[in-house]
Amino acid sequence: MKRILELTALELGRRIKKKEIGVAEAAGAALAQMRVLEPELNCYVTVDERMVLDQAQKVQQKIDKGELTGPLAGVPAAIKDNLCVEGLPATCSSRILGKFVPSYTAEAVVRLLNGGAVILGKTNMDEFAMGSTTETSAFGATRNPWNPDHVPGGSSGGSCGAVAANECFYALGSDTGGSIRQPSSFCGVTGIKPTYGTVSRYGLIAYGSSLDQIGPVGKNVEDCAAVLEMISSYDSKDSTSICRKDYDFTSALVDDVRGMRIGIPKDYMGTGLDGQVKEAVLKAAEVLEKKGAIVEEFDLSLTEYGIPAYYVIASAEASSNLSRFDGVKYGFRAKEYEGLHNMYKKSRSEGFGAEVKRRIMLGSFVLSSGYYDAYYLKALKTKALIKQAFDQAFERYDVILGPTAPSTAPRLGQSLCDPLKMYLGDIYTVSVNLAGLPAMSVPCGQDSQGLPIGVQFIGNCFHEKDIIRAGYAYECSRSYETPELAVRGAEQAEIIYDEIVQQGHLTEENGPAKEPKETGSMKEAVYAAAKRGAGIRLAAFEKAGEQEVRHE
Repeated sequence: MKRILELTALELGRRIKKKEIGVAEAAGAALAQMRVLEPELNCYVTVDERMVLDQAQKVQQKIDKGELTGPLAGVPAAIKDNLCVEGLPATCSSRILGKFVPSYTAEAVVRLLNGGAVILGKTNMDEFAMGSTTETSAFGATRNPWNPDHVPGGSSGGSCGAVAANECFYALGSDTGGSIRQPSSFCGVTGIKPTYGTVSRYGLIAYGSSLDQIGPVGKNVEDCAAVLEMISSYDSKDSTSICRKDYDFTSALVDDVRGMRIGIPKDYMGTGLDGQVKEAVLKAAEVLEKKGAIVEEFDLSLTEYGIPAYYVIASAEASSNLSRFDGVKYGFRAKEYEGLHNMYKKSRSEGFGAEVKRRIMLGSFVLSSGYYDAYYLKALKTKALIKQAFDQAFERYDVILGPTAPSTAPRLGQSLCDPLKMYLGDIYTVSVNLAGLPAMSVPCGQDSQGLPIGVQFIGNCFHEKDIIRAGYAYECSRSYETPELAVRGAEQAEIIYDEIVQQGHLTEENGPAKEPKETGSMKEAVYAAAKRGAGIRLAAFEKAGEQEVRHE
């Protein structure tokens, strides 16, 4: 089993295609690892083992018949909990959504399923993707596999932590201001935020609609490129989706950067950047320079305005997007209230956490009469100027290289004590979202505490191939490192692995839940599965109903 968990997603896909490893074996290995590590890490909020093994059987049958031939067919994956999957809870790690089960599946997930993915479960996140530590979740904080006393980053901390801990082989996350790249840096994995509009946002529960983008998290650049190729497409259901001519991202996986022009912003390497992070990033630049890239420093203006512009725009959009959660249509509703307006107030007050409330209030304020021009309009103008600054930079450079985050992962609780400090931690990532650019974080070393450091590659719009090429060339100079916790977990998981794999051969009598014929059948199927059989964990359902679930 341990040898399965050590494989990358593409390596596993090749072994499954050669019939050296079964799909149920791969899914069983990930589930066994979860059973061992989840009590400590809390990367997932929803996992239904019987449904996973049922999926694995069906995918195996299609592979055997030759119906699924893609490079990732049969490879188990995890999905961030703000992406809808029919039949599984979609909570955004918030109490306000309660036991909501969507009746449809996000387009990006549909494309994974069409390629033969086995969905392991939904991963933990900062509530409504608002946070940088995955500590604002209503279902408890996720811990960093490299050191459980530290955060995994956020808001896609559950997805990145699960990949690092070998609890899945790749995952989907969402990136509004660095929410894929920053936790990838903290967890020592690779994450890509593609150009805005490349991946359909249909089925993604919105935070900041003009900034959100879905992207992959994997053990290396190869896996991320393959997943990105799988989920990218034009989608008429998403009005911001863009029809591109070239989705062949894996063709950029060549160890050749000769002649590539790489710029390092001086603004990124100054005050506020941890010395060990700076050293690791500059060493990564040296590696690329030795391979033939032209590396030089330059001035990228307006960097200091990225954070205020981002939080004004993102909070304004969030205040609008989250207005739909009112206790009327679906999700949580306060038990005691007097009249309609009081029900709105109580449901939202009890259902939303402190960070979400803070951003809703900020967004409502900047959009209010008398302040719109002073704050929101000015932020939009700043956003346009930031995009112009990047456009000028890309006239001279193919790729911009810098740190993903100013430091390594902080200790649990450290960031929540000072929200402003947490916001400033996004200084190297938010401008990418404001400009709609593609960017990728790749592991580039560790600090003195053994915590991972990430280097960020930023490309021009629709030039994902440039960052993939640069990231892959750098990655070829070093090997992937696995946290010791994941290695120890795999040894313990061996004991329960056989038990889980055998569940992949269930009889009709005690097998996976069948979809009832009544309306709302998928929701009923999930509840039925939760009541039956061993090894079922529906944490989101269990915890959403607990009255003691509260935010500090």
